[in-house]
Amino acid sequence: METITTIISFILLISFLLSPVFIILKLNKLYIKRKFIFYLLIGLITTAVIILISAWWVNRSDRMLLAYYGYNIDGMNEVEFYGQVAPENMKRVKQLEFNIMGVGWVLKAIMTFIIYAPLYLLVVYLVNFLIRKIRKKTTPNTH
Repeated sequence: METITTIISFILLISFLLSPVFIILKLNKLYIKRKFIFYLLIGLITTAVIILISAWWVNRSDRMLLAYYGYNIDGMNEVEFYGQVAPENMKRVKQLEFNIMGVGWVLKAIMTFIIYAPLYLLVVYLVNFLIRKIRKKTTPNTH
């Protein structure tokens, strides 16, 4: 169970990292005057969706793992919470329990989007811009 949740989380992380690259590569093939604006709009929408799905999945997978380990989220005291948890899984259950407490997944998604998405989109765009400029200088003119 833990492996499945980790694989899905990894796929979401890779999609967050690679989606701006795929968007800029696709836009480079099209003739568009305001490429940066299109890139930002499409990139912000795409990364927002991926971040929302990822934040929801992290919360959901933690709750699934807690249920898998025998944790009773609706318990009233420690005996009810941890009654079905095996002693060897207690440390992991406490860690998962700590992860789901506090700030909700929606707020985590909003904070991630505000902090990481615009900065990452700009970095990818600038790297692409510099690579294209360097290639243009080093490629001999065939005309």
